[in-house]
Amino acid sequence: MAFESTKRELGELFAFVQLLADGQVSMGETGVRRQVLQVERMEHDGPRRYLRAADQELVTIVSGTRERNGRFVESADVARREVPCALFGALANALLELLRSGNSQEVVVPDDIEEVLDELQIYDLEAHTDDRTDLTVTFDALWCPAEGLVVRSRLGAMNPLLDGGRAANLKLELTGIKFAVPTVNKVNALPEAPDEVCQRMLMIERLGGVLRYADVADKVFRCNLGMIDLHFGRLLAEMVRLMHLEDITRIAQLTERMEIINPLKIKEELITKHGYYRHKMRTFLLALALGMRPAKIYTGRPGAIAGLLLVQTDGSIVLYDRTDADTFAEFLYQNSRLLKGDVEKDKYGFLERENGVYYFKLNVKVGLLKR
Repeated sequence: MAFESTKRELGELFAFVQLLADGQVSMGETGVRRQVLQVERMEHDGPRRYLRAADQELVTIVSGTRERNGRFVESADVARREVPCALFGALANALLELLRSGNSQEVVVPDDIEEVLDELQIYDLEAHTDDRTDLTVTFDALWCPAEGLVVRSRLGAMNPLLDGGRAANLKLELTGIKFAVPTVNKVNALPEAPDEVCQRMLMIERLGGVLRYADVADKVFRCNLGMIDLHFGRLLAEMVRLMHLEDITRIAQLTERMEIINPLKIKEELITKHGYYRHKMRTFLLALALGMRPAKIYTGRPGAIAGLLLVQTDGSIVLYDRTDADTFAEFLYQNSRLLKGDVEKDKYGFLERENGVYYFKLNVKVGLLKR
């Protein structure tokens, strides 16, 4: 029976199927191709491995379980299955057609596709993992370390690199003038609108108030940002403020504005010769892509996520991973943007009183460009 899905879910599924259909993937901007030998995907009933023989047009499907030490154990009561690579290719083409259909993010998956998914033992549209990886892929040789990868698809809505939330709020202190409670209420009562945060900041300014960076609201996120730079919260706050006031969203453009404004008041030589602000943003974006989260302690050490599989609008797939960190960081720098989160859900964009002081919170949310 046909079922409904989102293009975001189908984008992840398409990447998985296309890797096995092609048996290769392009590395970053280099055009170098890496051979795909094995893809592991987590289903509701445990991990499933798909081994692609380089000298045969076959994929072997192996079901198993995972022990406490992480070792994959093949299920003794489940027979290995071999299916032709052409079946993965046909499924990839059908999924690509669905992803390109219409403008809605919701699509109906027809019966014939569901039958193929069942034959390939694919039952979940999204992988079930605790480490946020979507796929685990072994490239080049089976003895090479497997890489945990996340999938993003430009053919549908994409999960953000940093999904805002209350833990990703930055606090600006109201200075310059003391606001009476009726004035505060007037500012906070501005109606809902796409630019409501901007309008509140402009009203505060018109009333004689000045918003100055104070702190990162969450102590874990504060420490995580401190791993990038001890003053990185101040830099982020200025970029988010400009995003709202000047409607600039691209990270690269906002960083160029930071090089002019110089919110950290560093030496000009550091900016022009060393590319200080660009370096800090590239480092931050790479940390996000490799798993840094606002409410989880970040140590800078390699985690489960080793890279990103990006599905392009033409259906091609590009791999960015930490083995070529410079290329990965530059891609993120040129293709990331700040997003506006939900003000009610993330609790920002209002004047709030804490210990007798009024603060105005801004929220950090980062995503990839659609094109």
